[in-house]
Amino acid sequence: MKGLSFSLASLRAAFASGVRAEDVAREALARAAAGSDPAVWISRFGDEAVLARARALDALPREVRARMPLFGVPFAVKDNIDVEGLPTTAACPAFAYRPEESAFAVARLIEAGAIALGKTNLDQFATGLVGTRSPHGSPRSVFNRDFISGGSSSGSAVAVAAGIVSFALGTDTAGSGRVPAAFNNIVGLKPTRGLLSTRGVVPACRSLDCVSIFALTAADAEAVFDVAAVFDGQDIYSRARMPEVKPPLASDFTFAVPRASDLQFFGDDEAARLFEEAASRLEELGGRARRIDFSLFAEAAALLYEGPFVAERTAAVGGFIEAHEAETDPTVRGIVLGGRGRNAVETFETLYTLEALKRRALALFADIDVLVVPAAPTIYRVDEVMADPVKLNSRLGTYTNFMNLLDMAGVAVPAGFRAQGRAAGLPFGVTFCAPAFSDGKLVALAAAFEAAQGLAPGGPAAVERPDEGFIELAVVGAHMSGLPLNHELTSRGAMFVERTRTAPRYRFHALAGGPPFRPGLVRVAQGGTAIELEVWRVPRAAFGSFMAGVPQPLCIGTLDLQNGRSVKGFLCEESGLDGAEDITAFGGWRAFMASKAEKAAG
Repeated sequence: MKGLSFSLASLRAAFASGVRAEDVAREALARAAAGSDPAVWISRFGDEAVLARARALDALPREVRARMPLFGVPFAVKDNIDVEGLPTTAACPAFAYRPEESAFAVARLIEAGAIALGKTNLDQFATGLVGTRSPHGSPRSVFNRDFISGGSSSGSAVAVAAGIVSFALGTDTAGSGRVPAAFNNIVGLKPTRGLLSTRGVVPACRSLDCVSIFALTAADAEAVFDVAAVFDGQDIYSRARMPEVKPPLASDFTFAVPRASDLQFFGDDEAARLFEEAASRLEELGGRARRIDFSLFAEAAALLYEGPFVAERTAAVGGFIEAHEAETDPTVRGIVLGGRGRNAVETFETLYTLEALKRRALALFADIDVLVVPAAPTIYRVDEVMADPVKLNSRLGTYTNFMNLLDMAGVAVPAGFRAQGRAAGLPFGVTFCAPAFSDGKLVALAAAFEAAQGLAPGGPAAVERPDEGFIELAVVGAHMSGLPLNHELTSRGAMFVERTRTAPRYRFHALAGGPPFRPGLVRVAQGGTAIELEVWRVPRAAFGSFMAGVPQPLCIGTLDLQNGRSVKGFLCEESGLDGAEDITAFGGWRAFMASKAEKAAG
């Protein structure tokens, strides 16, 4: 069980082989208890309650279990969504209440066999994109605890990325279901407004709110969506699913990206590089790129917080905050109560502006299939956000705030890892979006894109429990992503796991002879340092053929990583160091090759 992935495909295979729902529940509880981030959860069901639910599922007749699309699947729920048996707090203990029933969407998932573990942390009252505005602490990126997890659905995203649950519900009014997905290397589906009922959800902006889905893969997100997207006659904003406005994207489609002058990454050059690589990957899939003027989307985005729409947050919880100022987050309080200064005339003027922008957006989509944007322009450390909470939060909404205002659907999908700079080793994501009721074609494109990317979903903690069918392999040279020999991994079905460094006990060399600049990593007793590398998951069945192609003096041994883990990886025999150049000072192969290129150009 410890080696079991919690993807839906893995769980279905496990149940078919005789694994019980109780076995999966016990493993999920163990992972939750062992989790390294105490800020993920606000409340959880007791172990016995979870196991009793699992045993009840196992006791059902086989034919009944077979009709449950989410049989035995563990999930988590953002704590502004009601779950019967647990308090709803919206990350404000003074606001807590005990719901009499679960939210409509949660009830649909439970009926389908899913097992709720508990309620996850969030930016208080779902106001923020950072994950730091909670009295319960700040959930951190699963890749680097110095960095934010993104918000407001912070705990839900981390619970999925850490491998504790298969999927989690969040909410998404301004990007809260997409930014945390991008920061944690998972999929975030923001459906068309109203397709997932918001009955039983603490409102942020009631007319714009969405229940969102975090999952390991696009296919998993779609499976959850198919269960939860049921019309709710008791929700005034509920909408029934409709036929797709266009057929699913095939190998011939047009995608729009903002023109270069409209793109902002706030100094994050690696994010800019990864976005361009994502556009190239879409072209490889058969897409035709079209650079567009992004100003209409930027204008719509500005309306959310700079216009009267902020007053809808005041309508939702402003009265409570005014009565409990000392018990609310000061940044959240300032934003929500800022709506008191808006007036009705301004509201109607803004509604007219928004309708004009919607008309322009629909005209644009007459000629394109999908708009592709960064899920977030950059990522920040927790201390940076705490020092400047409003401005940095605003930056993170650059490519998200427009979407619900313009009545669009979107899905955020992993798009690679930063190779260098202040955020080296952290993931980047892109969002595919299109007008309402395009959810199916967006998920299909996301699935094709993630297959082409070949990334292992989630964070390092989840990868510490790899499927038995794979071997983790550390590569330090031309086998890394984007370099000449990487195809030897991808052609064998290998999947990227993480970019990290060795423990500080290695020396690095450029070997003499053979192809130019072959790398050689050697473990030393003294004088070692940490060297950059990538970890890939190689199918066990293909590992032998890969090993057969490793030439002397290179070999595959065991490498110690900076986080304490050990994996198989490339090493060099000491006999191969004759005539080699010591390049340890560069810290990695990419930096060394960049220096060579710079010298050649100069």
